[in-house]
Amino acid sequence: MTVPADATARRRASFHALTVKAVRRLTEDAIEVTFEVPAALAGYYDYLPGQYVALRVQMPGADGVDREVRRSYSICAVPVQFEDGSSEIRVAIKRDIGGEFSTWANAELAAGAVMDVMSPMGAFISKHGEAAGGVSNVLNSMNHPEDIARDAGTYVAIAAGSGITPVMALAKSLLAGNPGTRLDLVYANKATMDVMFLEELADLKDRYPQRFALHHVLSREQRIAPLMSGRLDADKLESLLGTAIHADDVDEWFLCGPFELVQLCRDVLEARGVPRDRVRFELFTTGRPDQPEGQAGRAVLVDESEETYKITFTLDGLTADILSPIHARESILNAALRVRPDVPFACAGGVCGTCRAKLVCGKVEMEENYALEPDEIENGYVLTCQSRPTTPEVTVDYDG
Repeated sequence: MTVPADATARRRASFHALTVKAVRRLTEDAIEVTFEVPAALAGYYDYLPGQYVALRVQMPGADGVDREVRRSYSICAVPVQFEDGSSEIRVAIKRDIGGEFSTWANAELAAGAVMDVMSPMGAFISKHGEAAGGVSNVLNSMNHPEDIARDAGTYVAIAAGSGITPVMALAKSLLAGNPGTRLDLVYANKATMDVMFLEELADLKDRYPQRFALHHVLSREQRIAPLMSGRLDADKLESLLGTAIHADDVDEWFLCGPFELVQLCRDVLEARGVPRDRVRFELFTTGRPDQPEGQAGRAVLVDESEETYKITFTLDGLTADILSPIHARESILNAALRVRPDVPFACAGGVCGTCRAKLVCGKVEMEENYALEPDEIENGYVLTCQSRPTTPEVTVDYDG
């Protein structure tokens, strides 16, 4: 199944039940989960290194009633396809303080479990040269990354904690794609025991000793080099870019981790004059304490005597209208979920881009955006989880 690159990065989300093939302990607080993808579903799970999937499960709430919970996790391995046409998806799940899904997964998830897994999505992918031979070459070789003929490039990735997850897939793919490629990885953690994929990173260093430079920065563990000890702040990052890393001739930057770190790196790079189109970033959270709205749409009562917005949306060729009270300040996603529970979304926080739709008419206010590229915004796309109507009628198209 070969599709245009944009469709692979931004295709419509669809869930399928996949079986857990294996669960591997990475650290005391993190696991790697491998899902079996049968040949019949392989086309739905083609992906590019750096993309993510959403997992969907039913979990009991505080009242004991089961409710749907969705969480997004980056794919941590390069694509692979077996002789029988089947494939697999690997994600890493790190336990978060107070995270009910990650806590449950780390404690109880085991091989043989069945879970709903969304088709891969996301734009945290390499765009340098679009790969020699065009993007179609990347897609045709998705399951054989060593065959992707990329232009030689110089890359830098900066990750913290579980932010290493998509970077692992990117690093393996980029280094295998061209013998002239070089990659520097700055990986921040509290201590060695917290380093995910420690052995895999060491193996990658052994395989590409001249082209892969690994810089571990540990905030709570003393290292021989003072520069590699302590918190990764602006001063330390500037020092790294001025000494350990040749920052002036980098073709592409990859940033992944907590909001504060990613924003810090973006600010430092912007101050150094790095063009924005060379910087890719991925957030797992926005750093905001508020929780996303309900998984099935926050309850909203519509009184016909009140002023309302009329929201029209198209999904899978079907069009629906919803009235949304002006005082409710309801997002388009929340309104749509009240009548169509299959409306695509994952994080509901403006991070992943799953709820992307094209604004056909009317105007909206988009509160946050950490997922859409500038050209997508110019072409009229919005994140419906963050968009609220500002005109009496608004129409969006999820199929657009």
